[in-house]
Amino acid sequence: MGLRRYKLGDIIELYNQECDIPNLSMWDVSGVNADKEFFEPSKQVGNDTSKYKLVPINYFACNLMHVGRDCVLPIALNYSDRKKIVSPAYTIFKIKENIGLLIEYFFMMLKSEEQDRYFWFHADSSIRDGMTLEDFCDLEIKLPSIHIQKKYVDIYKAMVANQQAYERGLDDLKLVCDGFIDNLRKKSQCETIAKYLIESDIRNEYCLTVKHVKGLATSKELITTKADMNCVNLDNYKTVLPGQIVYVQDTSRRGNKISLGFNNSSEKYLVSSISTVFSTNHEYLLPEYLMLYFTRPEFDRYARFHSWGSARETFDWDAMCDVKIPIPDIQVQKAIAEIYAVYIKRKKINEQLKAKIKEICPILIKGSLEEAR
Repeated sequence: MGLRRYKLGDIIELYNQECDIPNLSMWDVSGVNADKEFFEPSKQVGNDTSKYKLVPINYFACNLMHVGRDCVLPIALNYSDRKKIVSPAYTIFKIKENIGLLIEYFFMMLKSEEQDRYFWFHADSSIRDGMTLEDFCDLEIKLPSIHIQKKYVDIYKAMVANQQAYERGLDDLKLVCDGFIDNLRKKSQCETIAKYLIESDIRNEYCLTVKHVKGLATSKELITTKADMNCVNLDNYKTVLPGQIVYVQDTSRRGNKISLGFNNSSEKYLVSSISTVFSTNHEYLLPEYLMLYFTRPEFDRYARFHSWGSARETFDWDAMCDVKIPIPDIQVQKAIAEIYAVYIKRKKINEQLKAKIKEICPILIKGSLEEAR
């Protein structure tokens, strides 16, 4: 059957339709992450959004400006049931009709580290180290026949369908948790959490090593640190014991979110000395229940509104202690916390499923190319 060679410019059709809506919020605008997915809300939005671009269904949006910076081509396929809106910095395009290329197959080709390195190699030497549209369109790809493409796309779509079905179950669990909190707020009186919080300032007295160092994400989780830990003295790092919560008081430049995490493991971790670590009085307030409240978007908005400063705005310890939430009976807290724990566990499984699909995509592409040869 053989392989056909195409330049990207020959198979894509550019699209440049502005939304003409001047006052969009970050919740109306999508971004594209390194996992090649759309996400909302966007990290930041300009004062006038009328020139923001529309991304129709089955169209691609990519940010050629950040290819070199991230060593990844941030690109996503809009397979949702509505148009998306992105920054004017994005390039929008669709696959031309009757070209002999399935859009899902093209997307599979993009979901590999090898392909990202290929794009990164062709980045220019500008300040942003991005790609020009001309260079992007000049790149070549090899395609098997449409019959072979369909065969491997069917495998890919079956895996994605299973993952998405699992993800919809996640949404139902999160809806239960959110609905429970909303109902409590309507029926119960809120009270400050100050008397139930216990600040902790244990430095690295357990002699933990670099492998125990964690960072904090705005997704409200402890993550592998992204800091350069070479030759860093860990003596002053703070210890996060099992069951403790930790947050970064600085809320500036974090996409209007607060970085926060909960150690729900049996391990001890280390975090930067600028972090604030605390536990709760388990007789009256479970940390799992408190984390359920902290993960709500309204808490991010609350923390940003109550952050103070000039160059750096902070949500300090006193502000955290002033937070008011409904605090029901401990058994009620335990019941909803257990549901939330299941949600967190399944959320991690869902992320693992998506990672496996990404890993399998290069294998499927390789198989299709070898079959075509």
